[in-house]
Amino acid sequence: MARPSLNDLAAFAAVASHRSFRKAADAMGVSRSALSHAIIGLEGKLGIRLLNRTTRSVSPTQAGARLLARLDPLLQDLDQALDTLSEARGTPSGALRINANKSGARILLREVVPRFLELYPGVELDLVSEGRLVDIVEQGFDAGVRLLEAVPQDMVAVKFGGEVRFIAVAAPSYLQGREPPDTPDDLHAHSCIRQRLPSGKRYRWEFSRRGAEVAVDVPGTLTLDDNDLLVEAAAAGHGIAYVPEHFARSCLQAGRLVTLLDDWCPSIPGLALYYPRNRHVPSPLRAFIDLLKDTDRERGTRGTTA
Repeated sequence: MARPSLNDLAAFAAVASHRSFRKAADAMGVSRSALSHAIIGLEGKLGIRLLNRTTRSVSPTQAGARLLARLDPLLQDLDQALDTLSEARGTPSGALRINANKSGARILLREVVPRFLELYPGVELDLVSEGRLVDIVEQGFDAGVRLLEAVPQDMVAVKFGGEVRFIAVAAPSYLQGREPPDTPDDLHAHSCIRQRLPSGKRYRWEFSRRGAEVAVDVPGTLTLDDNDLLVEAAAAGHGIAYVPEHFARSCLQAGRLVTLLDDWCPSIPGLALYYPRNRHVPSPLRAFIDLLKDTDRERGTRGTTA
């Protein structure tokens, strides 16, 4: 039996782990056709089918599952060995993939990424910004960025960017002739600009005061899926919006928006970069985390906010 190449085995592990040729190809930076040819060649060399394929799904066969169980730790050990060589050179190198929400991506691009790329030119940084919360391990990311409260419990979280405050805002023109809400329940008498989450669900506005927590499925005829659009619609007088404060800051300073229910809108822990707890941390990610912590400490001493 011809011995398969390491590239072919890595290709199989990627497809079997992602259960998708497309996702595996994206993670490896190759074409789907190249990946498909590699798997066909590997199965031919081994004389056994490793993957069950349909038009909608890919899954390991029994033999493929056994091979994957043995391959995964070997490939991780290889990655760690190569990473040790990178450390021996004194400069991290290779790819670093981070999945972030838009707020997190903006902060990283403004405060961390320029310094990181200058310090570590041998690292190729892939920063993917999307709203939905993904399984970073399944999708082939080294780390993710989300609100701390949304980080899975089996992950290591590194807080950054300070606290976040969600606020209810409306244009003075909308409030003219209307009684401003005194409590979250009063929102039922108003027109609210609702938000659709990436999962497809509609966001219920969450408030708290002195230990009391309230979630309101607000009424309204307009639903949007982007915080910038929510602010724009509120400033145009279409109703009350509920957004992170920094998105509305410029409109508040210009007098185009005013805040409502201030005592029901406390600050909450902000963003965190997170990564798998029980996996080897590659040197590019370690370097990124160290720089993120340094930047956040400097940011804290300046007293600035996101």
